[in-house]
Amino acid sequence: MATMNMIEAINSAMDVALSADPNVTVLGEDIGFFGGVFRATAGLQKKHGKTRVFDTPINECGIIGVAVGMAAYGLRPIPEIQFADYIYPGLDQLVSEAARLRYRSAGEFPMPITVRTPFGGGIFGGQTHSQSPEAMFTHICGIKTVIPSNPYDAKGLLLAAIADNDPVVFFEPKRIYNGPFDGHYDRPVSPWSKFAQSEVPEGHYTVPLGKAAVVREGSDLTILTYGTMVHVALATVEEKGVDAEVVDLRTLLPLDIETIEASVKKTGRCMVLHEATRTSGFGAELAALVQERCFYHLEAPVERCTGFDTPYPHSLEWAYFPGPFRIGTAIDKVMKS
Repeated sequence: MATMNMIEAINSAMDVALSADPNVTVLGEDIGFFGGVFRATAGLQKKHGKTRVFDTPINECGIIGVAVGMAAYGLRPIPEIQFADYIYPGLDQLVSEAARLRYRSAGEFPMPITVRTPFGGGIFGGQTHSQSPEAMFTHICGIKTVIPSNPYDAKGLLLAAIADNDPVVFFEPKRIYNGPFDGHYDRPVSPWSKFAQSEVPEGHYTVPLGKAAVVREGSDLTILTYGTMVHVALATVEEKGVDAEVVDLRTLLPLDIETIEASVKKTGRCMVLHEATRTSGFGAELAALVQERCFYHLEAPVERCTGFDTPYPHSLEWAYFPGPFRIGTAIDKVMKS
């Protein structure tokens, strides 16, 4: 066991996979000699060689297209898209090729591709380095969508994704890449945030895809969230003193609806929380599922707390994030209904 932040855990996962399977390759912009813009691939090319870990041109369509061909040939590529905002040029390759080829070939060509990409805000990256497009990928049949919230899960989920025979888009919340924070811009570290830096096994293990985690048990209401917002939810709950159950979804698709249903039926109230914009965000799907499955157990309407329906602001990004004040207001609304 070693204490790791999320970057170190992700690096460790790829190192373990590269060491165990000669078919695993890592490719992307600046991921080789430089080790990636966030250093997630640091040292991997030196250890495993330039044919296993290699740099590509600035061509997201080409990166994912090459990965599709590699996977069809029998390899297990891990393409990195430097920021989730840049994934759109490669979207056709993901939607029209990677997501469908296994079905179109009657299973002859599996697609074991794991597309890693940092997403969300927190680094003052502005509109082109801060987007949260996860809901788009949950709409695509054939692609799995994974978002870890802590180093232990990040490594275990990434190893599970690499071993999976279907394409996985693995979103990494850059705001918690390097350690704990408590949801406030001016207070980056707090003792409660034990989930953002944790003990991680140095060898191989997996966290199953499609299984949520109850990171805090409670009886007053259920908060459904993922990624960075898990930590902000925990901070808010502790500050307000509300007995909320916080469910870290971990995988948006496939979704662990059984854990969600059990929690909401226990608490009778539900709030969904994410950083992405509100309209057509994944929270809308969660609210619909909870209403369909738990209607007669609900004591109040399902509440959403999200980012705003605006272009991502640069100087005002900390006002854009759902923080303790906005989340607390949403909790009060649910509890008083």
